[in-house]
Amino acid sequence: MNPSPDCPIRLALPKGRMESGVLTLLAEAGIRVQLGSRNYRPRLSVPGFEAKLLKPQNVIEMLAAGTRDLGFAGADWVGELEADIVEVLDTGLDPVRIVAAAPTGSFPRSGPLRIASEYVRLARAWAERRCLDARVVRTWGATEVFPPEDADVILDNSASGETLAANGLEVVDEVLRSSTRLYASRAALKNDSKRTAIERTVLLLRSALEARQRVMLEMNVSGADLERVVEALPCMREPTIATLFADAGYSVRAAVPRDSLPGLLLELRSRGGMDIIVSNPAQIIP
Repeated sequence: MNPSPDCPIRLALPKGRMESGVLTLLAEAGIRVQLGSRNYRPRLSVPGFEAKLLKPQNVIEMLAAGTRDLGFAGADWVGELEADIVEVLDTGLDPVRIVAAAPTGSFPRSGPLRIASEYVRLARAWAERRCLDARVVRTWGATEVFPPEDADVILDNSASGETLAANGLEVVDEVLRSSTRLYASRAALKNDSKRTAIERTVLLLRSALEARQRVMLEMNVSGADLERVVEALPCMREPTIATLFADAGYSVRAAVPRDSLPGLLLELRSRGGMDIIVSNPAQIIP
């Protein structure tokens, strides 16, 4: 996956709430990040990468400007900043909804509205789509405390909705869904060496994400029960089957969805599966 040492991939890592999840994913993909206590330029275990820690909003701006080649950020801020960058992977990490919320039972209402939001452009676009007479007040965090005295509606990110409910707010509309995603600059994708390195990096990250969704099942089964066991396996393609010593039956191996495991184990056992072993794969490349 290594790019040319004379033309390194300039990677932007997100500082803040996304940081831990991104570093964990990179480590699972075999890319270790070495951080210093006050160092904003971490070192990666793979050559050909030059990394810097930036706020997610700055990651987007630097990608759009072409001073970074690859970086992690939220789709919400890409939408807010209208950045001309290319999404190459949705990690699914840190999923949130960008929602419009108002004091319970107060929306819709007539007359001008005050909308409080960090997402000024998204808030204005939402008001225009709803044909609302609205003025947007920019916030710098803690947006949920603005209603009812300082705003009629807020437009904010929400993971569980608990913070909104705790402040007497209810969701009146969903604007978009966001998560931590990997973006590339258009200039980097036009460079053959960098594009190849980016594609290989995405493949490694996908392999780690795929491994999180599956477990490896291994079991023994008699020849009489083999077909019944294979029929019940939700494997990626076809299971791997090998003959046991002295023709004593078969060994069956398959990567199966993690969330189907509880019921699947009982089903396989009822169909003749024996000596069932479950293990966690580190990476899976389909």
